[in-house]
Amino acid sequence: MSTIRSADGTQISFDCQGHGRPVILVGGALQYRAIDAPTSQLADSLAEDFSVVSYDRRGRGDSGDGASYSIEREIADIAALIGAIGGSAALFGNSSGAILALDAAAAGVPVTRLALYEAPVIVDASRAPVPDDCLARLQGLVAAGRRGDAVALFMNEVIGVPAPYVEAMRGEPFWPTFEAVAHTLPYDLAIMAGTQRGTPVPSGRWAGVTEPTLVIDGGASEAWVGAGAQALVALLPDARRISLPGQTHAVAPDVLAPVLSDFFAA
Repeated sequence: MSTIRSADGTQISFDCQGHGRPVILVGGALQYRAIDAPTSQLADSLAEDFSVVSYDRRGRGDSGDGASYSIEREIADIAALIGAIGGSAALFGNSSGAILALDAAAAGVPVTRLALYEAPVIVDASRAPVPDDCLARLQGLVAAGRRGDAVALFMNEVIGVPAPYVEAMRGEPFWPTFEAVAHTLPYDLAIMAGTQRGTPVPSGRWAGVTEPTLVIDGGASEAWVGAGAQALVALLPDARRISLPGQTHAVAPDVLAPVLSDFFAA
């Protein structure tokens, strides 16, 4: 494990493996290295051809956190990682991490290529939008120390897992690992602000993203996911879409890795 200091002094912990062009893996909500076996498997596969960085986003795992949160600070974390590994890098963003990767590129961070898996963009009525007061309620639960309830709210209203399934998950051994990073769920919801209303993608937010971009979704995912992927392709000037047959939001690393390798090697 290695560490760097972000612009605000926060320590960000990461692993780097392999040799070749740098690729940084940007995780989504609740993901961090200690519990994220699929991303570890993905990193192992990509490391055959690339220098692959997997890191704990701020507030998670071995990384520190700032006194307050802003998306700009998360972007600065990515910039610091890029500075530590050579000055530019490709980004792979998963779920809300895909939105963060887009924001980093739009902010002028030296990104060479972007690959995005199932960015949580709701652009039509094929699923209910995330309620406008969800962030405030989530922050309230975290502030009250109700971590399990915060995770349950996010799972149900943001991810869309039916409430009975969420209640069943609360008894599973992995649930405490989610509660451990429940305080970071408002970070992800802040990143997703404006993207989950069932309205067109906010065009101005990513107007500066000109890097080659691969938009990926699972062929077995819900209809709203594919609609969001197509909307991103239509918005970004140099983007194309791949839909992986049989895959869902929990994409198999051995299916995803060859697609990313081909894209990042181009």
